Amino acid sequence: MTKTTTKKYPRYSALISTLKETPRAYGANVWRDIAKRLEAPCNNYAEVNISKINRYTQDGDIILVPGKVLGSGVLTQKVSVAAIQFSESAEEKITDADGICMTIEELVKQNPEGRKVRILR
Repeated sequence: MTKTTTKKYPRYSALISTLKETPRAYGANVWRDIAKRLEAPCNNYAEVNISKINRYTQDGDIILVPGKVLGSGVLTQKVSVAAIQFSESAEEKITDADGICMTIEELVKQNPEGRKVRILR
């Protein structure tokens, strides 16, 4: 018997279906990979600190976090970060460094081909 998983928040279910439809139209497999990660239980979602974003990125990078961005650390680069959630301190640190905070839905609309998107987990 197959166990069906339902998400607590309707936004997550809508996001997963959008991510599954986008690769069909644009041939971008990055979205299918993110959809597969988001189908897992919520307690398995990534939690990435600002310090990790600073360590593994360069100026102008587009970062995708399939989970939550936390505010521990210092950010010195100007990056665009897309995630499901941001802590208040993380959002403040990213905008103070002239970066951009956005949802994954916004990133899919801006970049449906998934070009130059780096996944941090």
